[in-house]
Amino acid sequence: MTATAPSQAIRHDWSLQEARALFELPFNDLLFRAQSVHREHFDPNEVQVSTLLSIKTGACPEDCKYCPQSGHYNTGLEKEKLLEIEKVVAEARAAKDKGASRFCMGAAWRSPSKKDMPYVLDMVKQVKSLGLETCMTLGMLKEEQAKELADAGLDYYNHNLDTSEKYYSHIITTRTYQDRLDTLDNVRKAGMKVCCGGIMGMGEDEDDRVGLLVQLANLPHHPESVPVNMLVKVKGTPMEDVEDLDPFDFVRIIAVARIMMPASHVRLSAGRENMNEQMQALCFMAGANSIFYGEKLLTTANPEADADMQLFKRLGIRPEQREQCASEEQEEEAIAEAVEYEATRHMFYDATRESAAS
Repeated sequence: MTATAPSQAIRHDWSLQEARALFELPFNDLLFRAQSVHREHFDPNEVQVSTLLSIKTGACPEDCKYCPQSGHYNTGLEKEKLLEIEKVVAEARAAKDKGASRFCMGAAWRSPSKKDMPYVLDMVKQVKSLGLETCMTLGMLKEEQAKELADAGLDYYNHNLDTSEKYYSHIITTRTYQDRLDTLDNVRKAGMKVCCGGIMGMGEDEDDRVGLLVQLANLPHHPESVPVNMLVKVKGTPMEDVEDLDPFDFVRIIAVARIMMPASHVRLSAGRENMNEQMQALCFMAGANSIFYGEKLLTTANPEADADMQLFKRLGIRPEQREQCASEEQEEEAIAEAVEYEATRHMFYDATRESAAS
């Protein structure tokens, strides 16, 4: 392969050898190829901006070794109840005012309970009525739960594979790799878009990074969003002393993800707090075109929104705008739903009355 090779069409048949060859390209050749592919599918100076809110924090029964929300580890994280809808909507409105086009909501659950689903579904409808794209991450989904979320208007569902199938058991033992793939399949069958990526710097080797990207790129449909996280080491988790990931290796991962999934948004996600501006600029050059912004990603720090906008200005980057195509009838329907909600809200289960561990 050379830097002047023509870009690949969208494929779902990548081999480990082909992906490994991309990682082994000289750094400049790899970035040139990734940027060339990126320009065929996206405006190179637009970045999709999302905001992420934790709607239920802590006491998760899973044992993901990187996660401060796991109930298996003592990280000093304070458990919180499921947020009230009014607070979530207020946060979504503020995010939109600051330039976000997508609002993502995450709950520390193994999977959503039956009693919480009506509350979550109404949360989707209320945020959607603001004109934002909606995304949720709630753990594993059954087929009927995915359909309910889709019927409520949820645009995206996030469920990361985290790492390669080979390395997976070193990170998580409370659910299987196939469990994650089954959830992704249920999301697709329900008609929602998929947000799925992984975490780099958890002690995996390059073959594990290759394996993860091949798994994602060979799904029947590429994830529309591919979050690439850099491990945030949290005291009290088994990953607190893992060796730092080389910044150039991280940029390579972004570039290979862009080449293998050319039409997906590749999101520069957790870990940006530990990246300087030059590293972030290289990631944008390598094909990253989506970020989370705001002061916090669920429970870990993130660069402040104002700093992001200043960096965008210096790089000549602008936030990607969501296309608004709602008809007058759709707008009237959304208003009617909001009015109906206010009139009948006393009928909804108040999940904030339950303990965070429920």
